Amino acid sequence: MSWTMLDDPLYQFIALVLLSAVARFIFGRNPTFRLIANFVFFALLTLLLIENEIAPYTSDMGKATDLFRRIFVGVAKAVWWIGGAMVLASSVRLFLIFERKPREARLLQDLIVAIIYVGAALSVVTYVFGAQIGPLIATSGVFAIVLGLALQSTLNDVFSGIALNLGRHYSVGDWIVLDDGVQGRVVETNWRSTHLLNGTNDLVIVPNSALAKARLTNLTSPEEAHGVSLKIRVVPSIPPATIEETMRTVLLSSNAILKSPAPVVSITGLDGNAIEFELSFRVSGLGEATAARNEVYDLVYRHTKAAGLQLAAPAGSPAIPVADPQEEAGKHPNSAWRLLNAIPLFSTLTEDEKESLAADMKRLNFRKDALIATQDTSLTSLMIVRRGVAIVERHEGSEVIELARIAPGDLFGERGVLMGALEPANIRALTSVVVYEIAKDHLAAIMQERPALAEELGLLLSRRIESEKHHFSAGVSAEASHPTTLTTRIRHLFQIPHGTWP
Repeated sequence: MSWTMLDDPLYQFIALVLLSAVARFIFGRNPTFRLIANFVFFALLTLLLIENEIAPYTSDMGKATDLFRRIFVGVAKAVWWIGGAMVLASSVRLFLIFERKPREARLLQDLIVAIIYVGAALSVVTYVFGAQIGPLIATSGVFAIVLGLALQSTLNDVFSGIALNLGRHYSVGDWIVLDDGVQGRVVETNWRSTHLLNGTNDLVIVPNSALAKARLTNLTSPEEAHGVSLKIRVVPSIPPATIEETMRTVLLSSNAILKSPAPVVSITGLDGNAIEFELSFRVSGLGEATAARNEVYDLVYRHTKAAGLQLAAPAGSPAIPVADPQEEAGKHPNSAWRLLNAIPLFSTLTEDEKESLAADMKRLNFRKDALIATQDTSLTSLMIVRRGVAIVERHEGSEVIELARIAPGDLFGERGVLMGALEPANIRALTSVVVYEIAKDHLAAIMQERPALAEELGLLLSRRIESEKHHFSAGVSAEASHPTTLTTRIRHLFQIPHGTWP
């Protein structure tokens, strides 16, 4: 009796359906395994129907004579058409998932799948029930006209969404800006609307019909890199070409902007009150624009101060009185003192302490491309950049890794002075560079009087080590690079007393 049941196509069909249900339960929503399971089920069902001389693409019921068998044949044929539709639908979904950035998104995917299932349903009506689909289509056409008139607004959104996706003006993940100022990153496109996530992390829902009529700017396409422009006004105390060179140095010292294509400095205006410059550069993505803009503004301030320039007031505003450089130099003739006064690290020092430290500082000049510090050597002085730009480059075999760029006001050499550690990279002058060095002994004497300086230097060194870990293995454990651990080691090496910071 068991062998008879196994030979019965009805029981074979039931077993096949049960196995398919178990496979779908095991594989869950995995698109690849679901496609494989649907294909295997469809192939086995096709073999079963062919062996029993059942043609699913005709209205013939084959060898079925009684009502029960006719019902079985009808159900098997209907399942065959539905199974074929599932294979096609799974293929469509898997194809769009393989795309890292599906241009058609969910809308076109759902439309294709809907067409597949509608075709399968019409095939079932024709080849299983033997009905003529001509009158059915004519009746549904009249119904579609009535429904279309009632749902004009909805259909407008639907077809606008289809047109937008076929036009490929944007895709999921792109950042777009509409002509009315609405902007955001596309997170979803569906039948009725497009969902944008704006800069404040709020969801903005734009109807597809409104989006189709709007003028939009895609900030992500054709590439992720995004352009940024800044306007800078400088008092014309020296020739424009010299100030332009300072602005180029600003862009050269930035760590956040792309080096290729090269940033551009343009003179856009000149009058008795100011020279106006436009600094144009590109960043790797729209999300990096704010950080890059902030860094460039900071570098403009530092480089203009180092070059003895003064920023001008906005156009139309009263001009800011220009300070006499000779008068400023008369107040504090020591350039080293002015450098210390501009660095937050030494803000806790008194005037006398700054004067004493400045008097002991030594000025060093480096020509363009000169080597300031060598990889795997230990510096014995704390270095402060006064003017120019230097690059930190690590050599690993034939590969050169750029770690950072150093601008006026930046320090280096602290790991050798504080811990006796080796420099992880070469430091080379990109332009002519002026550096002031503070001897280790004098720095130790200052830290004895101002223990808070050890904490600040420990924090600076910790941040630098953490930054370097993104480029290469610095050979320092997470515990050893912690600010508290570094501060403790600095206290021990320099015999700095514990207690409350002054």
